[in-house]
Amino acid sequence: MKLTKFNKTKDFKKLDHSIKIALVVSPYYSEITDNLVSGATKVISDLNIAFDIIQVDGALEIPGAISLVSRHFEGFVALGCVIRGETTHYEVVSQNSAQGLIQLSTRGICIGNGIITVENFKQALERSDPNKQDKGGDAARAAIGLMLLSMKYSDA
Repeated sequence: MKLTKFNKTKDFKKLDHSIKIALVVSPYYSEITDNLVSGATKVISDLNIAFDIIQVDGALEIPGAISLVSRHFEGFVALGCVIRGETTHYEVVSQNSAQGLIQLSTRGICIGNGIITVENFKQALERSDPNKQDKGGDAARAAIGLMLLSMKYSDA
């Protein structure tokens, strides 16, 4: 069995520069999402890929926004933060936003999930900081990896 693995430096450079990625962002915790956007845009900009930033009100709106504009972009980076509170709202938002992204991905939409779900603000800062865990950059790399996979097998 042969595994399909991408060399993230070499293969990412092969991307057609006419492609465009959308960062779909819920800025509810602006300090956190600013970090996530910073990490994602660095990865995308380093590869000279065009991108737009689409802002939505909350993490639950991210899958819907991606669905609405899916034909205009080759890939998506979903960015937001859900912090556990005192109600069940955390479970509703974290589970349903993830489920919405999964449903879109099964339709062939290339999405990197950078909606971080955490217990507290300190964890969110750690995960979002481009100089620490860089979950925004990770989500951008995931989206680009899926785009490469899609391009590889669409030519087959």
